Amino acid sequence: MDEELLALLAGHKLGVLVTLKRDGRPQLSNVNYTYDSARRLIRISVTADRAKTRNLLRDPRASFHVRSEDGWAWTVAEGDAELTPVAADPQDETVEELIDVFRAIQGEHPDWDEYRAAMVADRRLVVRLGVQHAYGQPQR
Repeated sequence: MDEELLALLAGHKLGVLVTLKRDGRPQLSNVNYTYDSARRLIRISVTADRAKTRNLLRDPRASFHVRSEDGWAWTVAEGDAELTPVAADPQDETVEELIDVFRAIQGEHPDWDEYRAAMVADRRLVVRLGVQHAYGQPQR
């Protein structure tokens, strides 16, 4: 895989997740994300009741688009998504991973107990998208 294309993923926190609707058409969602270059893994916090989540439960194939600030460089990463269980308890493994995702995107939260409770109340989970293929236009 072209490391220059993957470097664009590592340099940003906002991208577009593309899932497939029941009729096969794409459904696009702007999302905050974190990218682990060592594991080639994109992680996104989502709620259980959103279209993107339902789409991925039905069909795990997904694409992820990110672009440079000027729009000339871009990467599309493709892979099959894995979804964690929905957060059910403030101390469960899903909430721990949601904390990791939050920290990677925004840093420390002012009240982790409040955050943990909100993750359960919101019925959040983590989408893990392993990058199996990438294409695009690298930075010059």
